[in-house]
Formats: sequence, C-alpha cells, structure tokens
Amino acid sequence: MPVEFDEDKQNRKLGEIKEKEEEDLARILAERDGLQYIDLSPIPVNMDALRTVPEKEAREANLAPFSIIGKHLSIAVVSAQNKKAQDLISKLTDQGYDIKIAVASIKGLEKIWARYVDLSFSTETKAGAFDISSGEIEKFMSQVKSIEDVKKIVNEIIHLKRGVRISKILEIVLSGAFAIDASDIHIEPEETGVRMRYRLDGVLTDILNFDHETFNLLLSRIKLLSGLKLNVKNEAQDGRFSVKISNSEMEIRTSILPGAYDESIVMRILNPKSIQVPLEELGIPENLLVILNHEISRPNGMILTTGPTGSGKTTTLYAFLKKVYSPEIKIITIEDPIEYHLNGIVQTQTNGDKGYNFAGGLRSALRQDPDVIMVGEIRDSETAGVAVNASLTGHLVFSTLHTNSAAGTYPRLSDLGIDTKIMTSAINLALAQRLVRKLCQNCKKQVPVEGSAKKIIDETVAGIKNRDFVKGIDTSKMYQSVGCAVCNNLGYKGRTGIYEAIKTDTSLEKILRTNPSDHEIEAATREQGIMNMREDGILKVLKGITSFDELGRVIELEDEM
Repeated sequence: MPVEFDEDKQNRKLGEIKEKEEEDLARILAERDGLQYIDLSPIPVNMDALRTVPEKEAREANLAPFSIIGKHLSIAVVSAQNKKAQDLISKLTDQGYDIKIAVASIKGLEKIWARYVDLSFSTETKAGAFDISSGEIEKFMSQVKSIEDVKKIVNEIIHLKRGVRISKILEIVLSGAFAIDASDIHIEPEETGVRMRYRLDGVLTDILNFDHETFNLLLSRIKLLSGLKLNVKNEAQDGRFSVKISNSEMEIRTSILPGAYDESIVMRILNPKSIQVPLEELGIPENLLVILNHEISRPNGMILTTGPTGSGKTTTLYAFLKKVYSPEIKIITIEDPIEYHLNGIVQTQTNGDKGYNFAGGLRSALRQDPDVIMVGEIRDSETAGVAVNASLTGHLVFSTLHTNSAAGTYPRLSDLGIDTKIMTSAINLALAQRLVRKLCQNCKKQVPVEGSAKKIIDETVAGIKNRDFVKGIDTSKMYQSVGCAVCNNLGYKGRTGIYEAIKTDTSLEKILRTNPSDHEIEAATREQGIMNMREDGILKVLKGITSFDELGRVIELEDEM
C-alpha cells in the first residue's frame, strides 16, 4: 500500500518545531541574562503601552512594550545585550518610566508589532481631552482638499478589518471635518443604513452612508469620550470632549438623541479660529458699524443681539468683548457653556444641576466690581431684571435674546416683565442678525435680474431711506452660484452676516408707551436710517456677495412685501 505524503501537515509540523526552537532559545537567553522569559502569544496588548515606543524604533531594537500601569512599563526584548534596545530602555527610564524587562522570541514580538496597525491616531491627554496631533493625522488633513477626498478616505477606513476600523474611524471622521471647516457632524441611523453629514457654511452636506455595525462601534466610542452612559439608550444625553491638533485645541459638543432606528449623534465643532473675526469683518453695514462702535464705547447701558440658534450671535458678542477689552477694565462673562476661552477676561459657566443659573451668575458677577458684563442669553424674567438693573447702575451689558427681529426685542422684554418705561433708559441698541453663505468668487456667474426677483429687489431698494447706500448700485444684474473645485462644487465659500438694528431715541420712547407690536416699532423707527435685514441682504445680493436664492433661504422675502 503506497504511503501518501501530506505536504501541508509536514509544513505545519516543521513550523511548530521552529516555533518551539525559537521559544527554547528565548528561554536560554533569558536564563543567561538573569531575566524572566515570557511567551507573548496569550498576553493581551495594552495599546497605551504600545504608544510609548514608535513602531520603527521598536522593530529596529527588537523590542516591544506590551503592558503599562501608571509609570510601570513592561517590555519584551529578544536580547538584553542589544545596544539599540539598551539605548531605548535608557531613554524611557529618563522619561520617568519604571521598566520591567522580559525576554521573548521574535515570533512573540511580531505578535505585538502587528498591533501597531490597530493603534489609534489619538491619545487621551487629560480627562475629556482627545489628542490627534500625530504626524499621520496632520499629514492626512493636509491631503484633504475637497469633500470627495473626505468621502474616499472615510470609506476606505470603514471597509478595513474590524480592529483597525474601531480604533481609527472617529479620528478620520473628525479630521475630515476639520480639514474642510465643517461646523457640525451629523450621524443619523435609518432603516437600511446610517447617514453621515457635515454642516458646511450652515448647510448640511451628505458625506456617505455606512452600516449599523460600524455605527454601534462609533456610538460607543463617542459616548466614552464624551463622558456619557453607554447603557442609556432611551434618553437624550449631552457631553463634550476636546481635540488637540498641534497647538490648537477644539471643543466638541456631543448630543445624543433617541430615534426610531437608533440613537442620533450630532457633534458640534467649536473652532477657536471662528471667533477671531474682528467686528469690522462681520459684514455689518458701514453706518451701523459706526453706531455700534459708539454704543460699545459707552460706560453703561445694554446692547442686545437677537436671532435664532446658529445666526452668529456668540461670534458678534465675542467681537464686542475683544473690541472693548483693555487692561484698565474688568470684563466678566456668564455663559452656558463657555464656548471659547478669551485671554484677560473672567469667564464663568452656569450649572443647572447645582442651581447656578444666569441670574445667579449675574448677581455674583456684580459683586466682582466689573465694568463690562456679557450674559450668554436672557431666558427668563429673573435674568432680564438683573441684567436691566446692571445696565442702569453703571455697567455695560452685552447679551442675546431669541427673537426674529430687532423690533421684537421690546415686546419680548415686556413679556419677561420689564417695564417699558425703563427699557429705553437701559437699552442702548437692539441688533438682529442672520448668516448667509458668500458666493464663491472663483466661479460665481452674473445673471440679469428678472421676474419676481426684480419686483422684490426694485421695491426693496426704493424703500431704503438713506440713499447714499444705493449710489452706484446696478439693480439690473446679480450673481448666481455655480460650483468649482475651490468651493467643493457648492458654489459658496464662507459666510457673512446681514443685520438690522434699532437704537434708543425719542421715536422709540414714544411708541413704547402704547404697548406696540413688532411692526409698529419698525415703522416708528424707520427714520433712524438703519437698513433692515432684507435691505442689507438685497444690497449684498446686488454687490455679488451672496445670491438671491441664498438670501431667500435665510429670511422671508415675498411675504414681507
């Protein structure tokens, strides 16, 4: 009977013999050097230990860190007499690590080295901080030039093997958002998949769809980073964490909301660059800017900025603070939460769980002898009353209200219990604003003004009281968005504000005595010569700053005519 030769079986046997010989050699070397031998095959790898030594250096020194507790670091080597290994261990000792050395086989080290591919780009730098400042991430960000680049790279990461995907997907998602200046990341589970979108210049843009398995991994990681409860699925949760890139630290605000198919995630990116816009570059019309500069230079009174969420109110308030800042005055802010940290300014954050609200914070701030106070938002009667009294007693107060127009400020304050007789004494100026996308200057296209747009534009321009604003304005032409590589084929790049304001004068004082509506206040103060948002917006359309369609997306045009 012929003997069959099983080549695969023989190869497996030879492999086992070779592995045993390698482990036996490791035991001999350990005994020679008076060190412990370790078989790394069943040992779990601590990823934080792996981060202590770059992969290239570990391979060159035939060394692998595999466990860390505090500053106690366990390292496996092939030979303790290897000069490169000795130098690397000496370097780690100088960094304050207590090194425990064991001898392992090359096979065992390769098992540890293989985990470098799973190593996240991120490291936890402190509680709630997430450091993705590694060279690989910065290199990735420098390579991203468009939304398509982001889509391609995120797709590649998502379809890698599970171990790699778990450790890297969030960093890639965040880095893609940073690279193209997204303000928010929306991750929304649906019946057949999960949709991810970035908010670019105020508008949501689809990035990609992926599977529910990946979403669950991503959700757990985001919850852990944000300090949220992993086992809570049927309640809304809010958290935060920081992302450090080079010398810049970005705050990420996380919101988790239960949905029909799973929890929906929104991550708001607070980029310090976004508040570094001077007051003069916010898009405020020239005559209104002169008025604002005068009002914020006064020693007391109140300036209120109004508009819906996402209309740029916080950026405007911070521009006010930077404009008035001086070492000779004390500025205190009460915020919920502190969105950006400002040097030279005392910032305090409300805490509803501990009963520290805007009114309480404002009262405490007044005891600190401030010259200027910023109240993040006036939400209730108590806060409104304290803020008004502060403005009447020698303090300059900046704050925000949620109203649709500058004129709506006064009825809103009346609803909050503020006596109309003292409103004009307390309030210097009520400002309202919205944000519109700016046309891409590289690809915008000039078109004639026709149809309903012509009627609206002609009537709006004719109604502008101060005719100096319309000198040289051609009402027969405007611009449309097109789309090119410069603007990610969106047709728009960046945002600017449209504004309106009402200042305190005798016309306002008279009308407030009659318990007026918003429209009555607007009519009574038209002679102030300040454009309303529609007029400011239409002029920006005619100047090619934004488009008629974009303006109509942000404010009502036809219904107001």
